[in-house]
Amino acid sequence: MNPTQRNLIIGPAYPLRGGIADFNMMLCKTFRQELNIDSQIISFSLQYPSFLFPGESQYQEGPAPERFPITSLLNSINPWNWIVSANKISKHSADYIIVRHWIPFLAPCLGTVARIVKFRKKTKIIGLIDNVIPHEKRPGDYLLTKYFLNSCDVFVLMSKTSVEDLCKFNIHKPHILLKHPVNNFFGERVSREEALKKLNLAPGFNYLLFFGIIRPYKGLDLLLETLALPGIREMKIKLIIAGEYYEERSNYDAMIKKLNIDDLVLDHSGFIPSEKVALYFSAADLSVQTYHSATQSGVTQIAYSFDLPMLVTDVGGLSEIVLHKKTGYVVDKNPQKISEAIIDYFSKNRRKEFEPFIQEERAKNTWKYFAMEVDNEGKRNHNPERNVL
Repeated sequence: MNPTQRNLIIGPAYPLRGGIADFNMMLCKTFRQELNIDSQIISFSLQYPSFLFPGESQYQEGPAPERFPITSLLNSINPWNWIVSANKISKHSADYIIVRHWIPFLAPCLGTVARIVKFRKKTKIIGLIDNVIPHEKRPGDYLLTKYFLNSCDVFVLMSKTSVEDLCKFNIHKPHILLKHPVNNFFGERVSREEALKKLNLAPGFNYLLFFGIIRPYKGLDLLLETLALPGIREMKIKLIIAGEYYEERSNYDAMIKKLNIDDLVLDHSGFIPSEKVALYFSAADLSVQTYHSATQSGVTQIAYSFDLPMLVTDVGGLSEIVLHKKTGYVVDKNPQKISEAIIDYFSKNRRKEFEPFIQEERAKNTWKYFAMEVDNEGKRNHNPERNVL
């Protein structure tokens, strides 16, 4: 690589784990390999204090990505570190810097670093926003988020809901709207038979997959209520819960018992390592995201990469990602409507019908396209009349 251009991505990366870390590494890899840009990641030495982190661990096991340019630098709760880190970041002489934002807690750290770098080097700051407004709201969120947003020059948003939320902050800066790229970094789809065998799942059932971190807004409660409705058992359905609880799981255990659906639920809870993701999406017959609220979702993009149809509730930006009756179902946030879609899918064997549409959509949302659009934005001299909020 003999790049003439440099950028930095500020956000979590290995050894930190999770969808945002995976996203950052894939974006960096695309800049370097597809666009010949010297892209590097500035990650956290401390992302969350352990007493604030609801999961089992913030870190992933296994070897580091080979020759991947990651520097674990930022301490989210140490203001002195922010100043020192910003001075180090300034020395990179990046043409532009991409800063990930998804939670107000990190706004003081990220907003301060962005301000210092802009003051020292006049570097353009691109805010790559997952959630403008968090799903689980807390006092002070508005002020913290606005502090970060004011440090950016331009925004990259991944749902129309995020565009609408950004308008609420009365910040008149340019933005572009891009779809979350298809998550193709979990390997290739394997045969259903092989996946079932490796996961110790019995053949002869139709498997629903509820994948990812389990939090109140993710709507697992809606899906459990759905399983108890008439008609579901006739479909020979089993639900796989594959993800880590970020809340008290006893509430769900009690709900499963009360609804008498113990035999329909398979508990694979816990963090799912990258090397096992392909098995779950290859074994499943339908990915189900019965969210109470959402902006966009990386889970849908994983499903796209494995040609797996999806059922999502009509909240936030999910309906922008899933095409109703083409790549899956977009239904009301109601157990009866969810049940009707599930029964329609299995009783009419819709998978073969949906797969060509899934493949067509997948081809549109590539990492190279996403990276090119972000890079174009980084190099652009903005017309103040263009996409101003």
